Amino acid sequence: MRFFLLTSLLVTLTACSSSSNNTDSAQYLTLLHTNDNHGRFWHNEQGEYGMAARKTLIDRLKAEAKAQGHAVLLLSGGDINTGIPESDLQHAEPDFKGMSLIGYDAMAIGNHEFDNPLAVLDQQQNWSNFPFLSANIIDKTTGETRYQGYKIFEKNGLKIAVIGLTTTDTAKIGNPQYIGGLEFKDPTDVTAKLAPEIDKQYNPDITIAVTHMGHYVDANFGINAPGDVTMARNLPKGMLDIIVGGHSQEPVCMKEANVADKSFMPGKECKPDQQNGTWIMQAHEWGKYVGKAEFKLENDELTLLNYSLIPVNLYIDDENGNKKLAAEYIEPNKNLQDILAVYQQKGAAQIAGKIGNVDAKLEGDRNKVRYEQVNLARVIIAAQMQSVGADFGLISGGGIRDSIQAGDVSYKDILKVHPFKNRITYIDMTGQELFDYLQVVTSFPPDSGAYLQYYKLSFKRINDTLSDVKIAGKPLDMAKTYRMSINSYNASGGDGYPTLTNKKGFVSTDDTDAQALKRFFEQNSPVKAADYAPK
Repeated sequence: MRFFLLTSLLVTLTACSSSSNNTDSAQYLTLLHTNDNHGRFWHNEQGEYGMAARKTLIDRLKAEAKAQGHAVLLLSGGDINTGIPESDLQHAEPDFKGMSLIGYDAMAIGNHEFDNPLAVLDQQQNWSNFPFLSANIIDKTTGETRYQGYKIFEKNGLKIAVIGLTTTDTAKIGNPQYIGGLEFKDPTDVTAKLAPEIDKQYNPDITIAVTHMGHYVDANFGINAPGDVTMARNLPKGMLDIIVGGHSQEPVCMKEANVADKSFMPGKECKPDQQNGTWIMQAHEWGKYVGKAEFKLENDELTLLNYSLIPVNLYIDDENGNKKLAAEYIEPNKNLQDILAVYQQKGAAQIAGKIGNVDAKLEGDRNKVRYEQVNLARVIIAAQMQSVGADFGLISGGGIRDSIQAGDVSYKDILKVHPFKNRITYIDMTGQELFDYLQVVTSFPPDSGAYLQYYKLSFKRINDTLSDVKIAGKPLDMAKTYRMSINSYNASGGDGYPTLTNKKGFVSTDDTDAQALKRFFEQNSPVKAADYAPK
């Protein structure tokens, strides 16, 4: 157990440090971190983030820290996979190789690392020169951990234990076709057993959990699996010195105890969370920031001297509404940029060209598809219904990963919406069977990936009672047979949907969600967004 202090917390948007040089009695650690990369190895259209600029910044931060006599550790909170077609089409090879060249020490395994078969994740580990960590993923066949659980680092005289942990929600939101042989154990239980074993064997100076579990303010995790705050509160005080997290994709900046600083923006001060003697940090998403924490260890007391989220070429609005850089421009590292450019060009060549157009935005933003019915969901379902001749269709909102803007639509736009390569499936059910199924899927609340999006279906749900179900505007006939379209992820039980793959009348096709949506635009453009507006 260790006693923690917060003294002179100076938060800046630059890499400045107020630490003094190392002494015989004091040791120092500069901890750098990112999370939820989601395929963003390349900068966006505005030149924001990107791994080449990230490398320039991290190289500078490492050099400054080492000049002050600090140990340096660079961690990722996981979810390197899935988000940008140029990366997805290459199984994130540029992302993992880019991270290796930047010099990451370790990463947590995120739920999106299972968007592909396990053999792909094994290949990604082979591409990388740092370990993928998760102590709570168990191989059901062997009963052993499937991946490396922890790593001991010895840096500048400091012995640092890093334990990897993955959200148990992966069992629900991961692709059931790929994770059926894995068990995701409770991270708190695993850590409570593992940390003392590590302490006894290695006697580390500092123990860090690098996690992909999510930060939920004051442990309000809702229908999600418990995250970093819950774990820190439930472990013995000081068992973990630091949690470097991911998954909830937010900057963890606190106004006061258990109150988030909702005013945070690039370039502003950020104070990380602290729960039960454990600091909790997260750097939003996509490499938009590099988190930098400076610690002093003296007389077995760990003190946080500085913390900052340093923006990587992010733009903000000035007082006149014009775009300006939130901090000084970071020149991309030319060597890494040249290496990544080859991958960017290769990926871009596969998705170039117009396939159709739409007259207004099709809404697919995360803060919409998990809360309310959106027009893009209806277009997606219409495409899938057309593929299999269904009477109606549904999907979970969390499967929609981006919007489609008004104007010309490219295959890249389609793949940003549908990066998962799910197949289109259907099932023929009687009205009674369908009603029983809808009893479950209509119960999922907003603010969850399971939130139901539907088309050619209507119903009422009041006081947890389902009623007035209609298919294509007509009352549900309990004796009639209906065909429902659904993707293979939800049909296999993804997001907690009832499993359909073992039911009579279930058929899986070879058509993918991306292929169906691409074909829909090719055949129905110009698409009129108003035709798919929720009623």
